[in-house]
Amino acid sequence: MCMENYKKAIEIIEQNSDISDFVGQCSETIIKLAEEKLGLRFSKMYFHFLANYGAGNFGSEEIYGIIDSDFENSSVPDAIWCTLKERKEINLPNNLVIIYDTGSEEIFCLDFNKLNKENEPAVVVFVLGVDLEYQTYEVIADDFGNFLLDRINEELGNM
Repeated sequence: MCMENYKKAIEIIEQNSDISDFVGQCSETIIKLAEEKLGLRFSKMYFHFLANYGAGNFGSEEIYGIIDSDFENSSVPDAIWCTLKERKEINLPNNLVIIYDTGSEEIFCLDFNKLNKENEPAVVVFVLGVDLEYQTYEVIADDFGNFLLDRINEELGNM
């Protein structure tokens, strides 16, 4: 079921190219380099997203991914740069990868400690300014596909 929602999201992105602005394809070499930098192995869905779209926007919904191989001197929406930066600045746990910023005190992350039966990480909320011991890691989506489809539907509903 999880891959179905991811495929629906990709279909909608492709059908709405006028409001889609993604970096574009990312090589397997760069994706593997990103995995090494983070000390994680990306799931099937997120790997597919990175390989085919990189990072970017669907309307005003900005989905973090990979821009290029310079993870030290990048900016939003580079998930690798942002995650490494927050690991240093706020001690973001190593099992989290930032994929979305709400614009308030919350960021949404793939949690590689919370895998479903297809080995897809849940998308959880990390609240900025809250000590690690008080983080609740609320699950907002069972996997990246559900998250992406939710963000796309949210954007379409606001148009």
